[in-house]
Amino acid sequence: MMAIDKEIAIAITGINATDNPGPGTGVARSLREAESLNCRIAGLAYDALEPGVYMEQLFDKSFLLSYPSAGETAFLERLFYIREAFGLDVVIPTLDTELPLYIKHRDTLALSGIHSLLPTEAQFNLRGKDRLAEVAEQTGISAPAQKTVMTLDEMHRAIEEIGLPVMIKGAFYKAYKAYSMDEAVGYFSQVIAEWGYPVIVQQLVQGEELNVIGIGDGAGNCPGLVAVRKMTTTPLGKIWTGITIRNPALERATRQFVDGTRWQGAFEIECIVDGDKIWLIEINPRFPAWVYLSTGVGINLPEMLVRLALKQPLEEVSDYPTGKLFVRHTQESIYDMTAFQNMVTQGET
Repeated sequence: MMAIDKEIAIAITGINATDNPGPGTGVARSLREAESLNCRIAGLAYDALEPGVYMEQLFDKSFLLSYPSAGETAFLERLFYIREAFGLDVVIPTLDTELPLYIKHRDTLALSGIHSLLPTEAQFNLRGKDRLAEVAEQTGISAPAQKTVMTLDEMHRAIEEIGLPVMIKGAFYKAYKAYSMDEAVGYFSQVIAEWGYPVIVQQLVQGEELNVIGIGDGAGNCPGLVAVRKMTTTPLGKIWTGITIRNPALERATRQFVDGTRWQGAFEIECIVDGDKIWLIEINPRFPAWVYLSTGVGINLPEMLVRLALKQPLEEVSDYPTGKLFVRHTQESIYDMTAFQNMVTQGET
């Protein structure tokens, strides 16, 4: 790809590289290796102790954000301040909870020179677990039987209709396998306590867990995608180790999803594959935490996203090696207290 000569200021959220990691550090690492970009990168944190704040090798500067619940005015004022203090050509939000604000105000931000590549509101709503059957029909993939429930009585009836075992899921987060009615009741209560209503009761399907990460240009094209087989996951469901694979049927279905929805921006599709049978399990409307794997095998999806956001020419890259192992690990780093104190008192470092 032809290099962009101008220095670009990019801000990335989701820099919480903890046991429940956000995608931000992987996005930043990818952009550091983007050969066609000359960029400065700011990390946007919601807590002064988010590890990305202290990763100076990835972020030139870090800023503290107010939570989305603080309202739209605080959200816009903070981004406009960051634009003045650091410069801001592209913003890459990576967390589900903040995406609605960025989607709603994308035009306002663009008018001020802050560009993004995000799904539309209608596309974002497709990620709801209660929309799986609709999306599956568009892509030619199967969807597990499921019911959306609000009460224990409704859950009992749903399980009687679907049959054990089942998955008990929050509308957006958390999923538990229940092999008995007692287990289902317990998980129902856990989901309600943490995430509220509704709860999804879903048929448990068996097979290999395969995920596809990619990007859509909004015109039906998918300039890059990478598929991975989950090998081990954390208790929170995050991939800890995975391996790149090629599955032609899954790739065709993914491209059909992008074309049929005219998807715009990053996405992750989670599936379970049993032979020729592909079950659609979840759609995420942003990069996953393992996004750097795509860059590591030669398809730098964050670089593509930035180029599309800036309306720069882009070449499709579809080939990547299989059998490449992704391993997440932890390490300790030692810092002076100054950075933490600056984040707490000044909101930036």
